[in-house]
Amino acid sequence: MNCLYSILLAFSVLFSACSETLPDAKMSEGEVEIFPDYKGVTIPVNIAPLNFKLKEPFKAILFLSGKGRQIRVNSDRGSFQIPETKWRRLLEASVGDTITAGIYIYKDNSWHQYKSFPIRIAKEKIDPYLVYRRIAPGYRMWNEMGIYQRNLENFTETAFLSNKQTNNNCMNCHSFCMQNPDRMLFHQRMTHAGTYILINGKIEKLNTKLEQTISALVYPYWHPSGRFVAFSTNETKQDFHLSDANRVEVFDNRSDVVIYDIERHEVFTVPQLSSEENMETFPAFSPDGKRLYFCSAPAKQMPESYREIKYNLLSITFDPATRTFGHEIDTLYNAGQEGRSAKFPRVSPDGHYLMYTLSDYGNFSIWHKDADLRLLDLTSCQTDSLVQVNSNDVESYHSWSGNSRWFVFSSRREDRLYTRPYICYVDQNGKAGKPFLLPQKEPDYYELSLFSFNIPELVKGKIKTDIYKLIDISKYGATTGISFAK
Repeated sequence: MNCLYSILLAFSVLFSACSETLPDAKMSEGEVEIFPDYKGVTIPVNIAPLNFKLKEPFKAILFLSGKGRQIRVNSDRGSFQIPETKWRRLLEASVGDTITAGIYIYKDNSWHQYKSFPIRIAKEKIDPYLVYRRIAPGYRMWNEMGIYQRNLENFTETAFLSNKQTNNNCMNCHSFCMQNPDRMLFHQRMTHAGTYILINGKIEKLNTKLEQTISALVYPYWHPSGRFVAFSTNETKQDFHLSDANRVEVFDNRSDVVIYDIERHEVFTVPQLSSEENMETFPAFSPDGKRLYFCSAPAKQMPESYREIKYNLLSITFDPATRTFGHEIDTLYNAGQEGRSAKFPRVSPDGHYLMYTLSDYGNFSIWHKDADLRLLDLTSCQTDSLVQVNSNDVESYHSWSGNSRWFVFSSRREDRLYTRPYICYVDQNGKAGKPFLLPQKEPDYYELSLFSFNIPELVKGKIKTDIYKLIDISKYGATTGISFAK
C-alpha cells in the first residue's frame, strides 16, 4: 500500500510540474527586446542552450514549447539560463520542426505577455567544436592570448594553448585539414618562433624562412589529402588613422603564394602564384584538391596607394600527383569591373559554394567596417549578397561545417569594437538564414568580456594533443628546416 501511495505521489508531482500554469497576463503590443537576438533563427539540434536576457531587468518568465515538451524558466531580473538536459530533450523532440518561445514580464503590478517568437531546429548537426584565438581587440595587446576550443554542444571551453605557457609570445593562423582536429597547424612568433604541424599526436616545429621567399610562411590552407599546405608569404605593414572610421590599416608591400610538401619538407611555387607584378595571397584548395583559389592585386607603391589596392578572386588547376599547376587562371571576382576587393575564399566541403569577403579596398578586412560576406554558387555562377547575414559593421573571417550546412563568421556588429563569432544555417538550396551569436552560459558574458574571437574554425572533435609535450618542443625542441624546390 505504501509503495502504491509513493508511486501515485511521484506521478502527481511529475504531472503537476509538467502542467504548471502560466500567469494570467495582458497581451502587450510590440516585441520585447532580448540579447543576444535569437528571434527567428535556425539552430542545429546539437547546440547548447540559447541563454539570453531582456534589455530591461524585469521579473519574467520564459516558456519554451515544442513537440510534446515544454520548459519554463523563471527569472527575477530577466536573465534566462535554460537547463541543459531539458533543452537537449526539447531539441531532439522538435528536430526538423519549430519551437516557440514566449515571454511574460511582471511590471506595473501585473503580468504582461509578449508576442512569442519561433526557433527552427534543423535536422543537420553542426561540427561539435569551435576553435578560435581569444585576444584583446587592440593592435598591441597581444601578450595575453590563447587558442581555445569550445564544445558547441555545451558550454565547456578549454585552452588548447595559452601564451602564458610560452613566455607571452604571439600565436596565430591555426588551421585544420578538412575539419580534422588531429591534423592541424599554427604559428608562434617572437619567442619560440616556428610553424607547428600536429598530425595524429606527432608534433613538428618548422623554421619556414627561406632565402627564396618573401617571408616565413603566413596564411595557410590544407590540401584535402593532408600532404600539402598552401601558404602566402607576405611583407606586411600597418598604419594608423586619426579620423578614419577604419582606425588601423594593415597592408602588404609584397606577397606570393607557395605550396609546402609535408612529406618532402619542401616548398614549391609557379610564376602564376608568385609574380613581381602582382601580390598573391589567401590561398584555399577545393575539397577535391584539384583547384587552388587565391586573391591577387596589381603591385603598387605602398602605403601611398593603399586605397587603390583591390584584389581579384582567382583560381588555377592543381595536380597533386605531379605537383603541377595549370597555365590558365580563372577569374571569379574581377575587382577592376566590380569595384571592390576580395579576400578569404572558402569552399564548402561539398564543393557547391564559395564564400568570400568583400571590402572597398585592401586585403585585411578585420578593420574595415564596409566588409561583407558573399556566397558564390560554383554550379550556376550566381552570387548571393547575403543581405540577411551581413550588418552595417565588419563581417570578415569565416569557415564551414563538414556537412556544408553551417558556417561560422566573425562580426563586430554588436559594439563595433569586439569581434564575436556568429553561426548561420545554409539550406540545400543555398539559402542562408538569420545568424545567431555563439551561445554562452552567462547571458551577460559578452558585455563583460574584454576579448575578441579571431579565426573561428569549426572542427569535428576536440584537439587531443599532449599540451605539455607541445610546450616542451616549443621551448626546447629542435627546429626542422625546409628547402625550396628547384
